[in-house]
Amino acid sequence: MRIFITGASGYIGSAVAAALARADHHVFGLVRSESKAHRAARAEVHPVIGSMQEPEHWIDAARSCEVIIHCAAEYSPQVWDLDSRTAETLLTAAYETRRPRLFVYTSGVWVYGATGGNAVTEATAPNPPAFAAPRLSNEELVLRENRGTLRTLIVRPGCVYGGSGGLTGAWFDSAVTEGAARVVGDGGFRWSMVHIEDLADLYRRAVESSWRGEIVNATDRSRFSVLECAMAASFAAGAGGKVHLVPFDEASRQMGPYAECLTLDQHVDSSHAVRLLGWQPRHGGFVDGAERYFISWRAAHA
Repeated sequence: MRIFITGASGYIGSAVAAALARADHHVFGLVRSESKAHRAARAEVHPVIGSMQEPEHWIDAARSCEVIIHCAAEYSPQVWDLDSRTAETLLTAAYETRRPRLFVYTSGVWVYGATGGNAVTEATAPNPPAFAAPRLSNEELVLRENRGTLRTLIVRPGCVYGGSGGLTGAWFDSAVTEGAARVVGDGGFRWSMVHIEDLADLYRRAVESSWRGEIVNATDRSRFSVLECAMAASFAAGAGGKVHLVPFDEASRQMGPYAECLTLDQHVDSSHAVRLLGWQPRHGGFVDGAERYFISWRAAHA
C-alpha cells in the first residue's frame, strides 16, 4: 500500500515509517529538512519535505495514499491547535477522494489521567490532566470522520522507550550530564510504557487490518515504578543509581501543566489490541533492558 506519515523523522513516526517500509509498503514521510530527508531515505522511506504549518506543500502526496498516519507533534504553545488543524486537513483530503482510505491518529494514554492501581481500558471514560485535555476533542474529530469510504483508527501509546529515548531519554541525559537521573515527584508512581519497536509493530498491524472506528491502547505489561526505572537508567549511564527527585511545585514552575503528566500513576490495559490485532509486545519493560537502551540512546545522540 501507499502510506503517508506525518512526523516521519520524529521518535514514533520514524519507527513506524521504517517498520512499514520493511513490510514492503510504499511509505512517504513528512520531514522538515534535507538532513532529516536523508535519514528517512536510508530507511527506504520516500521523504516529503514540509511542515504542518504549510499543508499546501504536501497535501497532494497525502491524498494519493491509501493510508494516512498522523504521528507528528510540535511541542509549542500551539501544539493542540496545530494537531487539530493537521488532522482535519488530512481527514478532509482523504474523504474527498471518495476512495477507500484509512486514517490513523496518534493519541496517548495521558487522556485517562491518574488511574492508580486500577487497570483501565478503551471503554474507561477519559479524565485527562489539563495539558492533555485538548487531545480528546481531536480524538472526537477523528471518530466522527469514520464514515463512507474513510476508515479511522486511534492509537493511544504509553510512555515510549528504546532507541533515541523519548521521555525515558531524559533519565539517561540527566544521569550523564548531572550525575543523577532526574525524576519529577517522588517516583513512587507507575507509568504505562511500551517499547518503540513493539509500538511500530502495532501500527503495522492496524494498517494491515480491516478495522474501523476503534481506539487501541499500546502498552506493555511492566509495572515498574518511575523511581525503579530512573535508578536503572542511572546505573546504566554510569551514575551509580543516583536519582535527583525534583519537587512537583518546582517542576510546575518550570514546565507548567506538563509537569502533572510526568507524575501520573497509571495502569493501562492493552488486551483490546491483542484481541483485535493479534499484537503481543515482546519487550518486558524498561528496567529489564536499561543497559542496552542506554547504548542505543547514546549512539542516537552521538
